[in-house]
Amino acid sequence: MESFDRALLFEHTRRTAEVIYDKDPLDTENLTRWGGALLELSAFQTDDDAKIMIKDAIEKLDEALAIDPKKHDTLWCMGNAQTSLAFLTSDKDEAKGYFDLAYMYFQKAIEEDPGNELYQKSYEVAAKAPELHSELLRQNSMRHSIPSEDAAVGPSTSFNARSLKPQRSSDLKYEICGWVILAVSIVVWVGFAKANAPPSPK
Repeated sequence: MESFDRALLFEHTRRTAEVIYDKDPLDTENLTRWGGALLELSAFQTDDDAKIMIKDAIEKLDEALAIDPKKHDTLWCMGNAQTSLAFLTSDKDEAKGYFDLAYMYFQKAIEEDPGNELYQKSYEVAAKAPELHSELLRQNSMRHSIPSEDAAVGPSTSFNARSLKPQRSSDLKYEICGWVILAVSIVVWVGFAKANAPPSPK
């Protein structure tokens, strides 16, 4: 139920951002919030759909950075988007490109807001992310190279064994990306609260 509520919240945030964008396409806060909401919603998708949604998020964040290249929360959010995309990429060289971009964006975010502990932590984790990705690929490769006992056991066990493999892989992927999703959700939620706060009295 908690996941469902989160999905509803971020879908509402995404739709609200679309409406605001129509009125003011240069609102960098809104673009960042929109990108963050898409990144959050990607966690509820299949891998292929998640990639599409993350790339949409990157487009929104790119728009915000084209307007304000020093906006540290957008830079940090972009680092998270690149990291998420890397973990969904099975090609090691392609994933490395995303990891390198993530590292660069986290570094820029820290330069703009040096005291931010969340940015610092993201930067530290980004340095270890390629190693985690390699380990994930290695585990998947080993899992698929183990000889199957399906033929000897029979069709019903064969179905169960196959259906468990993607589940384990998916669980591990989301464990690794969990810190990304949690951190971005905090930023999106704060942005959403600011956007919906009553105007201060003059």
